[in-house]
Amino acid sequence: MMITRSSAILLITLASSIESFSPEWSNQRNPALFAKGFGGGGSSGGGFGASKPGKKKKKQQGSRLVDTLNDKDKDSSARKKKKGTTFNKNEQDQMLEELAASASRTAIGQAVASSPMAGSPDADPFWELMPSLISSRFPNAREDQLQRIAGFVRHTLDPNLPLEDDIVSNPHRPHQEIHAYMPGLGEAKPFHDPDQLELCKLMSENYETIKKEYHALLNDMETSGNDRFQSVTSMNYEAGWKTVVLFYNGHRIPDFPYHLCPVTTKILETVPIAGRIAGFNRQKPLTGIPLHSDGNNMWLTCQMGIHVPEGEKAHIRVGPDTRHWKEGECLLYDTTYEHETMNASSDEERVVLHVDFFNTIAMTPVEIEIMQYIYSLREEFMKAEGVAKVGAQVL
Repeated sequence: MMITRSSAILLITLASSIESFSPEWSNQRNPALFAKGFGGGGSSGGGFGASKPGKKKKKQQGSRLVDTLNDKDKDSSARKKKKGTTFNKNEQDQMLEELAASASRTAIGQAVASSPMAGSPDADPFWELMPSLISSRFPNAREDQLQRIAGFVRHTLDPNLPLEDDIVSNPHRPHQEIHAYMPGLGEAKPFHDPDQLELCKLMSENYETIKKEYHALLNDMETSGNDRFQSVTSMNYEAGWKTVVLFYNGHRIPDFPYHLCPVTTKILETVPIAGRIAGFNRQKPLTGIPLHSDGNNMWLTCQMGIHVPEGEKAHIRVGPDTRHWKEGECLLYDTTYEHETMNASSDEERVVLHVDFFNTIAMTPVEIEIMQYIYSLREEFMKAEGVAKVGAQVL
């Protein structure tokens, strides 16, 4: 693998900065509100690779790999302590080579090596070093647990690989638009039964509270003059669809008044929030989102009706199936299917609570944590590289 020192140092620095990464959905839970774990993920607080709560590890000075690779001069006192020690720059290159080689035989390492660009100047340095970073971050992950992650990597690095037949042969799933694909997730369907997820149960059980919190946000916007509704994609949300964003790319929004919506926030954090958005969506009267599909088969979308026009005037079609929103009830669906919405009311808005999250029905906690780690690193790497609009380009 041809990895430049500058790219390696950048990636290792970023990896070190999120070294204590532990997904919010696995350990940020209010026991008074949530007695059970999210659907399919178990009820234990710390997921795979999560740090144990309550114990803080002491930092070991100079123990990080990035400290060894950094070319910055040490201060004079440090040099005095190491008097007589000759620093050999070749050791840096040797360490990088060993780092790359240590994970080359893993499933993910072999997936990267199979890329058409592997080892060439055109290879993406992010993915070239990823096997080593994942092996270091998840040392207890077994090879059988990494197979579908490796499949994701193969498809990411070689878009010409064939997709599974259930996507290619389905006229309602535009496979040309798939851009983030994990093979082997099993049967897909336009709509899933919301009762199988604890998320949907919590949302419905707390509907009245969530609605009050939504109105608290509206009142805050009115008194402060800070309109938090925004269009969050470049598609065509002149179609009357705007969002109060509570999470973007899985992260909380800086300076957002979360104290006004604590229950909503805690419920959303019971699932591994994925890219894109989580928040309150509103659709203006006599508007709709035109037919489209989203290209990530690792995510599901849940929406609960907050304010819905009477008479079944607001609906969503996903693939061949059409459902109507109802207040306090959830719709759970797969956006790799083509979908469109319509609010046919002439005078009432349609408001839903919306969240995109990793598919806890089909994916294992290990797979989800590794994918969150990859997304976090990719986002920070692209920010460091100066890429604008990271949310649309993470993967």
